[in-house]
Amino acid sequence: MKIADTTVVHNLGLEACGGGANMVAADVKDGKLVRIRPVHYDEQYTKDELNYWTLTGRNGTTFEPGMKSYTPPFPLVYKRRTYSKNRVAHPMKRVDWDPQGERHPETRGTSKYVRISWDEATEIIAAEIKRVHDEYGPYSILCQADGHGESKAVHAPHGCMTRLLELCGGYTVQARNPDSWEGWYWGAKHAWGMDPVGQNTHSTNTAQDIAQNCDAMLYWGCDLETTTSAWGGQLASKLAYWFDDCGIKHIAIAPDCNYTAAVHADKWFPVLPNTDAALQLAIAYVWLTEGTYEKEYVETHAIGFDWLEYYVLGNEDGVPKTPEWAEPICGIPAYRIKALARYWARHNVSIAHCNGGSFIRAAFAHEPARLEVYLLGMQGVGMPGRISIKFIEWTLFGMTSCSPIPPSKLAPSTAAAYNGWIIGSNADHMIAKCHVHKALRGESFSWYGHGTAANDRPDQFVKLEFPTDGNAGIKMLWSDNPAFSTSLNGGYEYQDALKSDNLEFYLVQAPWFEDDARFADIVLPICTKFETSDFGTDCDSGQWNAVIYEQAAIDPVGEARSDWEAVQAVAEKLERYGGVYEDVKHRMTGGKTVEQQIREGYEACGIPADELDFEAFKRNRYQLIPTVEGWENQMVGLSGFAQNPEMFPLETPSGKIEYYSPTLAEHFPDDHVRGPVAHWIEAGDGHDDRLNSERAKKYPFLVESNHPRWRVHAEFDDVEWFREIETCKVVGPDGYAYEPVWLNPSDAAKLGIQSGDVVSVFNERGAVLGGARVTERVRDGVVYMDHGANSDVIVSGIGGLDRGGDINLICPTHTSSKNASGEVTSGYLAGVEKVDVFELAARYPEEFGRKNYSPEYGADVRDYLIGEE
Repeated sequence: MKIADTTVVHNLGLEACGGGANMVAADVKDGKLVRIRPVHYDEQYTKDELNYWTLTGRNGTTFEPGMKSYTPPFPLVYKRRTYSKNRVAHPMKRVDWDPQGERHPETRGTSKYVRISWDEATEIIAAEIKRVHDEYGPYSILCQADGHGESKAVHAPHGCMTRLLELCGGYTVQARNPDSWEGWYWGAKHAWGMDPVGQNTHSTNTAQDIAQNCDAMLYWGCDLETTTSAWGGQLASKLAYWFDDCGIKHIAIAPDCNYTAAVHADKWFPVLPNTDAALQLAIAYVWLTEGTYEKEYVETHAIGFDWLEYYVLGNEDGVPKTPEWAEPICGIPAYRIKALARYWARHNVSIAHCNGGSFIRAAFAHEPARLEVYLLGMQGVGMPGRISIKFIEWTLFGMTSCSPIPPSKLAPSTAAAYNGWIIGSNADHMIAKCHVHKALRGESFSWYGHGTAANDRPDQFVKLEFPTDGNAGIKMLWSDNPAFSTSLNGGYEYQDALKSDNLEFYLVQAPWFEDDARFADIVLPICTKFETSDFGTDCDSGQWNAVIYEQAAIDPVGEARSDWEAVQAVAEKLERYGGVYEDVKHRMTGGKTVEQQIREGYEACGIPADELDFEAFKRNRYQLIPTVEGWENQMVGLSGFAQNPEMFPLETPSGKIEYYSPTLAEHFPDDHVRGPVAHWIEAGDGHDDRLNSERAKKYPFLVESNHPRWRVHAEFDDVEWFREIETCKVVGPDGYAYEPVWLNPSDAAKLGIQSGDVVSVFNERGAVLGGARVTERVRDGVVYMDHGANSDVIVSGIGGLDRGGDINLICPTHTSSKNASGEVTSGYLAGVEKVDVFELAARYPEEFGRKNYSPEYGADVRDYLIGEE
């Protein structure tokens, strides 16, 4: 029976760990989603009820939150994603995987699938769990329960299975790494603290301070016009336009003229990928030699500054870090470096970030992150108009202090209704994400720090080993996040690990048949947001935090079930084995209905009891939380630290900015890559990706890979409306829609490449295909591809070939550095060459001849199903 015509409210942020953003209204007619639109708050609230705020900048300019949600493109097209031709509609089993016989792990990624029933699928899964438990023990099941996805709570898309397995003896979990914060997490924390992720968590009232006092904003690797679309909407864009109106100069520093640079920037500094540290050191050199830094501030607010000075002036290695030294490294002329340094020294300058890119996700990314803190300290961070802010994640981990604009009086939580994995839990049996491929191969290994985004700085000094306590290692992988190879580093090596005969069973539950799901032995069909009722929040859009009664809008597509329902179905089959599995479904759910869990989530979300009314909440569909009273009187950013560092210390051991980190020196005395003072690192710890290296003779381009413009990581690559946009895909001569590869005209001319040509981007790890876009919006020496394109594997594993343009497949496998387990997904070397797709089609006729593929929407699950073609 179809759901009646109605309008529902959901959050359509894609955070996945119980939080959310981007609240929308969705209209349903005849059981179909027909329109997704902003929510108009003034239909239920007055400005007075919300404690409506107004910021004032220079020249009387003002900034207001507005009375409707600022809905970005991704939520507006979500109905196309819901009805994607690549939806998994029924349980599927790999055709040559027989749990009672030959398992053929070597054909994962190439085998086709057959449709099976939920009953058969859950029977097999329960039997495999029981077998693995009996033969190896509970910790031989690895749960891939992290990452990004749909923001659900009751039907949590990441980690429902951990609730079941915890009751059956335990499990091992893949850590939720700080994937958009790697350099900050592994580096900046050691300079200024700022747990949990190392970015500035003291941003209160900084937007107004910037508007009144700042002269220039450095958008350093920052594309707020793109990245915020999934995690916060368009208020950030509106804020940047207001800064324009306040007369603030915008200076973009990035290898590409990204969308923020194109819209806002007065100047563009096209730094080469992963060379920001050289630029920063040269700026510090100018300030040191010209005496244009805040000497008294440094003396009272920092420790170890003389160590940086000693290094920058060349006393350590005989090489002064002059602008002339930096020029051939970072690609910025020395005169421009001097001009930037001198302007910065004479003016109030702040720095803006929006996550991602080579600045923070490359080899040694902890160095530019620390160096930025050093530079901010040299110019008196916390003084008026001198701060670092983010245009995203304004209530990161529930901290309203992260918001540069007036916050709501509380950040509600979905914790009481959340059935997924809690970040940081099960710490005794956890594998840092960047090392998972080793576990899948059956290796023993060690590393430092659990590596989850929630861990504090001292956790980085904890040595961990796998396997632990004599456990047998990983034999089964249960994933509800099958996008490792499109979201993390070392994708081709990870594909090889999935084909290891050590991995006996690979189970995926997902709405779409994408990426790593094509390597699974069994795939379960999962509902999307609009097919379930749930309890949601919107805490990152920047207007008013909200709780949401998310009513189901449409019936499930095919035989899809929610993640929570899928795990319950497995639990039911486990119960017949008795023992530890007895009554496990009831123990897991407590016998609660979805409605009961929504109510419990609402009543424990943090809203004061006298403001709770569940029936009104359900009727109104959402409840906004007013702006905190007296926000105008809250301390501005780090102004307290600037004025009195003893009274308002930082979260470092000394309470001050640490140009020299005593704790790094103590715990890692032999680490010459992440030492106690940030340095320029040429090569090391498995990385040799500089343009002056020997490898560059064969692979002469530096890869720049950002959060995508027309996707969220690996999601939305199948939306027809986006594919109609010129910059989304490049249709090749074979009619295939290729992922764009941006090349500078000077480089393209040397290679004989024109816009529209199909090219290979390659290195010793393999190759991916893309469609050339020749443009001045990327500097010479750089090849640009957004990450997350839906893979279309021609040859899997190391040395492989991918038609879909999944650039992460050729990323390095080595982490940020040997003691920092961060991903490296940008700023590495690759070659580019034009290819003959018709010759490739003749060599790989089946892979190039998927008959249901369409350039309008991409992959089609029917091409992988026997009997469903």
